[in-house]
Amino acid sequence: MKYLLKNSTVFLDGTFVKKDVFIEDGIIADISSTISRVSADATFDLNNCFVFPGLIDVHVHLREPGYFYKESIFSGSLAAAHGGFTTVCAMPNLNPVPDCIENLSRQLEIIKRDAVIEVLPYGSITVGEKQTELSDMEELAPHVCAFSDDGVGVQSAEMMEKAMRRAKSLNKIIAAHCEVIELLNGGCVHDGEYADKNGLRGISSESEWREVERDIELVRKTGCEYHVCHISTKESVDLIRKAKAEGLPISCETAPHYLVFCDEELRDEGRFKMNPPIRSRQDRQALLDGICDGTIDMLATDHAPHSEEEKSRGLQGSLNGIVGLETAFPILYTKLVKGGLISLEKLLELMQVNPSKRFGIGCALEIGKTANLTVFDLNREYTIDPKDFLSKGRSTPFEGLRVFGKCLMTMVSGATVWQDNSLSAKAASDCEV
Repeated sequence: MKYLLKNSTVFLDGTFVKKDVFIEDGIIADISSTISRVSADATFDLNNCFVFPGLIDVHVHLREPGYFYKESIFSGSLAAAHGGFTTVCAMPNLNPVPDCIENLSRQLEIIKRDAVIEVLPYGSITVGEKQTELSDMEELAPHVCAFSDDGVGVQSAEMMEKAMRRAKSLNKIIAAHCEVIELLNGGCVHDGEYADKNGLRGISSESEWREVERDIELVRKTGCEYHVCHISTKESVDLIRKAKAEGLPISCETAPHYLVFCDEELRDEGRFKMNPPIRSRQDRQALLDGICDGTIDMLATDHAPHSEEEKSRGLQGSLNGIVGLETAFPILYTKLVKGGLISLEKLLELMQVNPSKRFGIGCALEIGKTANLTVFDLNREYTIDPKDFLSKGRSTPFEGLRVFGKCLMTMVSGATVWQDNSLSAKAASDCEV
């Protein structure tokens, strides 16, 4: 198939230029100021809508195999396409856990059959994520994007050091869920203002940053490439900032909900229940500062769908996790870019360029590269409504918020995997900015 995207604003070499894009047989064949006299199967006049390289999310839970009722590879990857993502990395807290090639093969078969975008699995650090012995990391390494026991922190420093040394020998990243279980205190929210006012047990910031601190010391010893998942505390930001200044091979991510909300804004609803919890106003500011100064490398959703019943029990009884693939870009564009905190170029660094470089995945918009791209109308304003989601999950703290930035189309290998009904081969909505 041949596609011509006319009158678009393209993210090219780190900046935005007005170009036409011609795609042939899944490859970007030309990017020029004016492309004419080509035979295209479909031509889209984008009226200066924005064409981005496909967004990348290094932290999602697609729940299959094992928890099909929450999400599937198909529904989760379609939700990702709806949000402008063409590559996602799927966490290993599944059934069976991908701790050996036999278990991983089941997941890979489903991905090959059902995924509409590129889905790259993590391998687990330990067998069954039980932390008693290392997974078959050598066997898994050629088939996984990195190793993680996400969902639980590796409690033993000895076990984590062994994992780091093994990962380094395999040239793989350890992506750590940092959480000291004995410091959780049976809490359901951050140990802060909301917990105090409502008589709830709180989860201390130390439960996160203490393990970040431990792992940084292990990185010093092992030289392992290390990535910290979903940081939420000001102490974690400071520790990582200092580790980077020291030259240690460390990166980190945070998620949109930690940048938008603080614990003062919590409601006793399951859609505000996640792990780590939404922290204090001071923590939120530290995360924003970390984005601006480069301490935080990338933004990930931690998309974690559950059933409606599992999220209907308030803050104390609901399971941890919210969905995020379909709201991430509009939330971040509205709050951070239109809010004047960062540029659109910086947002694309956080959502595409940096995760691509760090994990060696995805691809840029370049002639000769695979046509993995997404089209956004940045002037389109709308209200986030979970009824519009393609994910099986519906639980989001962003429900009802007004945002800018609508995904009109997502292509993977030159094939359209998502297209908004407002976009046709004749014309798109006027979105000139």
